[in-house]
Amino acid sequence: MNPLSKKKISVIIPSHNEQNNIGFLIQALNKTLTATDYDFELIFVDDGSSDNTLNEIKFNTAVYTNVFYIELSKNFGKDNALKAGITMATGDAIVTMDADMQHPPNLILKMLEYWENGYDIVYTYRQNANPHVKIHQKVTSNLFYKGINMLSDIKLENGTADFRLMDEKVVKQLKLIDEYELFLRGIIKWAGFKQIGIPYTPSKRHTGEVSYSFAKLLMLAVRSIMAFSARPLYLMTTIGISVSLLAILYIPYVLISYAAGYAVSGWASIIATIAFFGGLQLLVLSIIGIYVAKIFMQSKGRPNYLIRSSNLLTVNNDLVRV
Repeated sequence: MNPLSKKKISVIIPSHNEQNNIGFLIQALNKTLTATDYDFELIFVDDGSSDNTLNEIKFNTAVYTNVFYIELSKNFGKDNALKAGITMATGDAIVTMDADMQHPPNLILKMLEYWENGYDIVYTYRQNANPHVKIHQKVTSNLFYKGINMLSDIKLENGTADFRLMDEKVVKQLKLIDEYELFLRGIIKWAGFKQIGIPYTPSKRHTGEVSYSFAKLLMLAVRSIMAFSARPLYLMTTIGISVSLLAILYIPYVLISYAAGYAVSGWASIIATIAFFGGLQLLVLSIIGIYVAKIFMQSKGRPNYLIRSSNLLTVNNDLVRV
């Protein structure tokens, strides 16, 4: 890079059914970043939207020369959409953020300060509980992070967000990662480098509702835990050994009962014992099955996403329109 040229910032924004937020976000980002000494590009990744999100993005690409889009062939999930943007990013640093206006654009300026002071990764986490979500969503979010921290090999601050800045050296390494089920928050924490977390208070969504249901958050937690640890298998081993020891301790009771001349009473206790051990065996087998399924899907080598269309192409480490 020419030492006299400006550093470039790539902002990657995965978008799914955010048609009413795109224009406002572009205006806010342009207002924030135009006042800096950086060149910047905005890369929107349409993740299989069913509304007019893509058309809204395309309209803005005709208005702003620094706005680009990637249209995925279907909804591949937020992390895969982020990976698509990361793969195409050419900035000296990249910023990832949501399209719903809950991530305040002005916080990017603080991220840039830390980056200029030598930090490779500047991530964010919610300082307080999100005041704009329902109580059950706050509870499930807290349980999500507690579960990950307890059962996986990584530790995430409660409310860790996909709003972060990464130096190009980090991005180059992320481009090499080829995992079937991505959990970028965990991967970035695992990656090391010089990191710092900064707290933020989420803004209210400009329009729309939070799309993560309890079932989706539960599945995300299961995938995330199993992507970073074999601890669930060890936990089941511990439970199995404990139950076996309890069963051994039950033998003296049976012998004493027989010697005293009375039979062990009740078919209900037998049925309960069979049901308990049967359920435990199914639980252990299901955990093993999930790990085997992840190995199976990884062995297929399918891409994380497919691109249907885009208005950009990487040439000599620069994005150009096509």
